Amino acid sequence: MERTIALVVCLILGAVIGWLGEQAPRPLSPEAPPEVFSAGRALADIEIIAREPHPTGSRANFAVREHLVERMTALGLSPQVTVARPVWTRETAGKTHVTGARIENLTGVLPGRDRTAPALALMAHYDSVPRSPGAGDDATGVAAILEIIGVLRARGQPERDVIVIFTDGEEIGLLGARAYFEQPGAAERIGFLINLEARGSAGRVNMFQTGVNGGPTIDLYARVSPRSPSNSLASFAYEQMPNDTDFTVPRDLGVAGLNYAFAGRQFDYHSPTAGVDTLSPGSVQDIGDHALAAAIAAAYSDTLPGQGPDLVYAPLPGGKIVAYPPSLGWGLLAAAALLLMLGAVRARRAGQEIKILDVAQGALAGLYVLLAGAVILRFARQATGVGFGYLEQRELLAQAARFEVVVILLALGVVLLAAAALAKGGMRLTTALLAIGAGLGCQIGGWDLPALALGLVASLVALITFGRPAQRSASWIGLLAMGLAGGLALQATVPTTAFLISWPLLLACLGAALTSLGAARALPLRVSLIVLGGAGLGWLGFAIHAVYVNLDMVELLAILAWLTAFLLWPFAHPKMGGAGRITALLVLGAGFVLLAVVRFDPPWSARYPQATMPQYLVDQTSGQAHRLEAAPHLTDWSRRLLSPDGEAIGPVDASPVWRRPVQGAPAPMLDLPAPRFDLDAGGGRRVLSATPPAGAVTLTLELRSNVPVEDVRLNGRPVALLATPGQWSQLRWSADPQPVQVSFSTQAASGTVEIRYGAITPAWPVGARPPPPRPDDVMAFDAGDSTIVKGETSLNW
Repeated sequence: MERTIALVVCLILGAVIGWLGEQAPRPLSPEAPPEVFSAGRALADIEIIAREPHPTGSRANFAVREHLVERMTALGLSPQVTVARPVWTRETAGKTHVTGARIENLTGVLPGRDRTAPALALMAHYDSVPRSPGAGDDATGVAAILEIIGVLRARGQPERDVIVIFTDGEEIGLLGARAYFEQPGAAERIGFLINLEARGSAGRVNMFQTGVNGGPTIDLYARVSPRSPSNSLASFAYEQMPNDTDFTVPRDLGVAGLNYAFAGRQFDYHSPTAGVDTLSPGSVQDIGDHALAAAIAAAYSDTLPGQGPDLVYAPLPGGKIVAYPPSLGWGLLAAAALLLMLGAVRARRAGQEIKILDVAQGALAGLYVLLAGAVILRFARQATGVGFGYLEQRELLAQAARFEVVVILLALGVVLLAAAALAKGGMRLTTALLAIGAGLGCQIGGWDLPALALGLVASLVALITFGRPAQRSASWIGLLAMGLAGGLALQATVPTTAFLISWPLLLACLGAALTSLGAARALPLRVSLIVLGGAGLGWLGFAIHAVYVNLDMVELLAILAWLTAFLLWPFAHPKMGGAGRITALLVLGAGFVLLAVVRFDPPWSARYPQATMPQYLVDQTSGQAHRLEAAPHLTDWSRRLLSPDGEAIGPVDASPVWRRPVQGAPAPMLDLPAPRFDLDAGGGRRVLSATPPAGAVTLTLELRSNVPVEDVRLNGRPVALLATPGQWSQLRWSADPQPVQVSFSTQAASGTVEIRYGAITPAWPVGARPPPPRPDDVMAFDAGDSTIVKGETSLNW
């Protein structure tokens, strides 16, 4: 009973520490002193910027631009509007894709004392995606920069120029940032850059990326940063992902800097729900406090951080960032090993018997937590019935909090079950069946061989490990020794991430040494064990929540469950296994019951409505039209839209706008204007001009030449279109009523350019039956309620 109480106290303490660490600061009112950041003042700009969706090229985006020009003028920034038509080229599945648009960047300068010194730049994008007001992404970043400029003016002239860069076209390929840094000398002028972003509407701010070789930048960040959950593991993980922000462009050019974002309530990311009413003022205050602290440090310093070896950095419980060279990680692991040895020696001197078999069982129990935890959590994710993908995941995002509780209960249950099974013995069948059952359960929706393999290996480990009881102290030695081996492996391969293991391991080994591996009876020592465990669990809560929020891969949390076992083992491993087994099964049972609620209780409401993307498709080549639902799942409303008179619903080819078939049903054909194509063969070059229909915001072209062409240019810029005869390449052009021109040279006296086109107009066609009224729990999302005109043509010379 005492250990059960200690376990509960330790868990509560960890939960409280973790919860406090996730709380954003109190937002300051508009009446706050001008020398500090005020979320209240920033929100006044956010309300104007995020009044309505404002994608690149829209009337609303022009209105936002005018507001920003007015605000920048009032702040003494002498704003300039730069019109550009940048392009972005990438290869996908062997096909060249070129994206471009007409964009309007805004820039201004707060003059410093030394106008020749490398400047500080503050950057955010002011465009939104269609149908989203973008209060978080990125009206918050823009408004925060305006407020920071006001604070810098109140503090006095900075040492160096502060350049404000408000980019356009970020949402369609970082086009504004590409245009800005294509200017000669733009990157060289900037010595340090702070970029502000968001991937939701709430949450603590994370500094998740620096410039290349950003050790000196981390020195500055650790010195001035307010309380923060940021760490070098998050930075490493982000670098492995395909995600990009505007910061990617200057970073690739060698510019030093910091990239900030908050990522809570991701249901609101790129959503119509991303308004000021759902935005957390505390998150606005948090991102402003962080960016202001870094901006002050850079703007008023004689020197700026350069490049240098990367550092390990992470917050202590309470949020204070510490940074140190990766080599120091070897010392932390050595200290953990010495403490573990000290605990073992003291336990032996106290008369405890340390059997090698018990030690081995402890190590294998840790392996079981890793393997079984991963497969059970993977099963839980699949059992929700929610697909994987940007739109598919929205049903989970609408109930993110309760599914996070499911994940925590199941992960904790596996830890408690492994400890109880090792204390009791004779639980091989229970633990093995749980693991293999989860592995088999993952096969219901289709073959998942990794999950099946994990389940089989975990069940084998269970059969080897849990046949006989193992003594608590000895098994804790084995568990911590396995952790030490994992820490050494991580330190040797990715040293900037090894703190994830070494820090909780060091706390656990300290507790093991103080209490002679958990056997001490003195109250102060037992309290110290609870405090160390609670502090470690609270710290791990940062990592658990960050992984859950940012990665739809809950099986990775099995690693963090394994780390919690280091700290919980002396409480979770009872002398008699009966009570511990019941506790573990109750926790697992609660997790599975709540999982059933997640699966069968729809989360949709007026606050969390279902996403629909209806479009009216007119195929001018086949002479057929369809109503489409581009969202991956059909709602009852979507079925009424697609099939008002009982039309058959099935897959429809909507290329080149959509790469995948989308669900649709036949609809009346409409006579809508098509893009206009002209081929000018004069002057020694062929010039293909494509003019979008009136009102169209995006024109997608797939182009193919039957003869070799060379020196291909898009609006005068070299591009890789038409690189190989007979092979399709794609061009997506947005926000430009003017014709887009593709010119090329060729030695062939005659030839053909084939064109497949798709033009999107952001409105339902006038002559079509209108969509039915939407209920409160259904919303139009992204390119929804739009018209697509597609077809094929060819031009000869």
